[in-house]
Amino acid sequence: MAELILRKGVPADLDQMELLEQQCFAVPWSRESLAYELSENPLSLYIVAEVDSRVVGYVGVWSIVDEGHITNVAVSPDFRRKHIGMALIGTMIDVTGKQGVKAHTLEVRASNAPAIGLYKKFGFAEEGLRKGYYEDNGEDAIIMWRR
Repeated sequence: MAELILRKGVPADLDQMELLEQQCFAVPWSRESLAYELSENPLSLYIVAEVDSRVVGYVGVWSIVDEGHITNVAVSPDFRRKHIGMALIGTMIDVTGKQGVKAHTLEVRASNAPAIGLYKKFGFAEEGLRKGYYEDNGEDAIIMWRR
């Protein structure tokens, strides 16, 4: 694989991030929502993974006081199982930690064993359940925290 570059997401990444949303999620965020996150939301930080000038993954987080709420983690199907998700999560934890974030939380589909396993590698633990959270099929979401 060519060199992996991790950097802050910027509005110029919008087209590629929108494509990743459509490839990775049953209910993707809208282009407008992503644009707001990248350029207007003062709480948000997006870190993108880039290979050969192509955005192949990203993680988004909202920093609220000393907690980070992870909004989305996406990796292109063509680039999975290459440790890009690990690099994104690790970088996000490092960057937000330096900004004063002491704990991180997220929701993940109960059936998404690979993602749950990834989060557990970073010390996330299952601490709750949101019944019927996902609107496409009513699947439950597991609430995970890293404290």
